Amino acid sequence: MIERFYLKEYLSFKEVELDLKSGLVVFTGPSGSGKSILMNSVLSTFGGESCDAALCESTVTWELSADDDAIEFDDVNIFKHIKKDKSRYFINNQSISKKAINALASTYLKHLSLRDFSDFENENLLSILDNRLDAKKHNANELKSWYKEAFSEYQKVKKELLAIEDEQKKIVELKEFAAYEIKKITDVNPKISEDIELLNIKKELSKKEKAVEAISKASAIFEHEHNVFNALDLLNIESSFFGDSMNELRALMESAEERFAMLDEVDVEDVLNRIEVLGDLKRRYGSIEDALKYKELKIEELAKYENIEVAKGDLEHKEAALGKKVKDLADRLSTLRKSEIESFNSDLNRYLKELYLRDAKAEIIDAEYGPFGKDEIVLRLNSTDLQKVSTGEFNRLRLAILALKSELMSRGGGVLMLDEIDANLSGEESMSVAKVLKQLSKHFQIFVISHQPQLTSMGDQHFLVYKNGDESHARELCFDERVDEIARIISGESITQEARGFAKELLGLNK
Repeated sequence: MIERFYLKEYLSFKEVELDLKSGLVVFTGPSGSGKSILMNSVLSTFGGESCDAALCESTVTWELSADDDAIEFDDVNIFKHIKKDKSRYFINNQSISKKAINALASTYLKHLSLRDFSDFENENLLSILDNRLDAKKHNANELKSWYKEAFSEYQKVKKELLAIEDEQKKIVELKEFAAYEIKKITDVNPKISEDIELLNIKKELSKKEKAVEAISKASAIFEHEHNVFNALDLLNIESSFFGDSMNELRALMESAEERFAMLDEVDVEDVLNRIEVLGDLKRRYGSIEDALKYKELKIEELAKYENIEVAKGDLEHKEAALGKKVKDLADRLSTLRKSEIESFNSDLNRYLKELYLRDAKAEIIDAEYGPFGKDEIVLRLNSTDLQKVSTGEFNRLRLAILALKSELMSRGGGVLMLDEIDANLSGEESMSVAKVLKQLSKHFQIFVISHQPQLTSMGDQHFLVYKNGDESHARELCFDERVDEIARIISGESITQEARGFAKELLGLNK
C-alpha cells in the first residue's frame, strides 16, 4: 500500500501531506478544487503521469524486486519525482529512469480510469480460470507449468529444425563452395613462414652475382696472410688474434660461397611465381596462418554438411515427440477450462447484475498453440465486442473481472486508482459500484474520486479537497465532517436536514 503521500508546489497546491490507510480511500470536493490534480500527482510519483510539481513523494510498503542490482530496497520504500529544469525520479534517493520506475510500479499499481484492456487480455482471463480450477483441486496451474515447459522445448527444437531446413536449401552450393575453398588452399599447400623464407631467397638471388664477385676479390687477402704473420713476429707481437680473425673471416667467406653455390640450383622464376601465389593467398585470408585456419574451418563445415541429414532426422523425431506431448497437455488443459467456463460466466454475471450491467459471456475458442495452451477466451457484453461498449460499461465490467479475480487473492493485491467511476450513474448503480469496490478493498488499496454519496459513504478513509482562495488543500475528515460533506454532495451548498439525515444513515449502514 501507499502509506504516505507528499506534494509540494503543483498548480493550486502549495503543500499537501496525506497519511493513508489500507482499504477504500475516497476523495471528494467541489468541482475545480483539485481532486484530479492530486490524483495525477500521485501517479506522477511512479512515472505514470507527467506533472510540473516541485516534489511528489510516496512511501510504499510493496515487496519490491528488480533486475537492476543498483537499486537497493527496504521494507518501506520512498518513490520521488522532482521537477526543476527537468524531471528526475528516485527510489530511496537512488536515481532511476521514468521508464524503469513506471515498469516497476506498474506491477503494484493500476490506473483504472484509463481505457486499458490489460485485465481482458487472454493471459489474465486464463489465469483467473486456472486459479478457480486449482481452488477446486483440479491442479490446472501445475498442468499449465508442465505444458509451458514442453512448449518452450518444442519451440526451441522447431527453431533448430527450421534453421537446418533453411540451411539445407543452400547446402549444395555451400558444399561446393567449402570444397572449392579447401582445394584452393590445399593446391597451394602453404607452409608457415614459407613466405619469409622465399623473400630472403629472392633477396639473396638479387645480390648473388655481385656478392660472388666481391667474395672473389676479397679472397686475395688470404694470399698475403703469411706476410702479416712475419711482420708481427719481427715486431715481437703476439699473432694469435690475427689468426683467429682470419679463420673467422675464412669461415664466413666459405659459408657464403656454399650458400650462393646452392642458389645455382634455384630457379628464379619458380621463386617469383611461388611468392606471387602466396601473396594472393595472404591478400585473400590475411596471412598463411589464417589461410590454414580457414581451411580447417571449411573442413569442419563440410563434415557438418555431410552429417546434416542425420541431425535433421534426430530433430524431426524429437519435434514429433514434443509436439505430441504439447498437444496432449494442451487438450487436457482445455478440457478442464471448458468444464469451468459456465461457472466463470455465472459468477461474473452475478457481479454484473450487482453493477446493473447486461450479461456478459466468455467463450473458449481454439487458437494457435502458445505459452498458455491453445485456448483463447473471447469476452462480450450482451454480444457486443468490448471495443464498442461505453466507457462506463467498460469500467464496470473491468471491476467485475477484478472482483472475480480477487476471490482467490491474498490481501496484497496492490493499489487501484480510479477517477470518477460512478459519474453519471443513478443512485442504485452508484451503490452497486460502491459495494464491489468495498469488496475489492479487502485485497487492494483503492483511491477513488467520487461525486456520489453512496460510494463516498463506503470509504475507509475520506479526504476533502477544497480551495481557500486560489490555494488548494486536502484533509482527512472525521465522522461529523463526513456527514456534512456527504450532505453537501446530496443537496448542494445549502445543506438540508434531510440530506444530513440521509448522510448519517448511509455512514451508519457502512460503518
